[in-house]
Amino acid sequence: MPFDLAESFIHEAERELGAKLPASYRAAMAQANGGAVEVLDDVWQLHPIADTSDRKRLARTANHVLRETESLQGWARFPAGALAIAANGSGDQLVFLRGATSFESAVHLWSHETGELEQVAEDFSELQRI
Repeated sequence: MPFDLAESFIHEAERELGAKLPASYRAAMAQANGGAVEVLDDVWQLHPIADTSDRKRLARTANHVLRETESLQGWARFPAGALAIAANGSGDQLVFLRGATSFESAVHLWSHETGELEQVAEDFSELQRI
């Protein structure tokens, strides 16, 4: 169940990543941290941003973007510098690619089987939240 997120937790995630998150993604997660989107006729569960404000929110954000990305970095084909933002339950991920000081706004689908990236949106705001 998505819930609002304090700006301080977004800043903390950016600090740990060493890069700014796309503005539309930041705004969307501040309003509803988690939930799902539909991309290419598939439902993708958004990885929330960690929220440590209380035990309930901490439990709901245990699969946060930093943890999920760290886990995927051990996979042979996961792109260097990518940030996993959503999963479809089959191993594929929606990712942002990192630029010099920020993540690019385009959303890409990463195939765990081939390692290929396919751009699915120019900006997070184009994704249909469900």
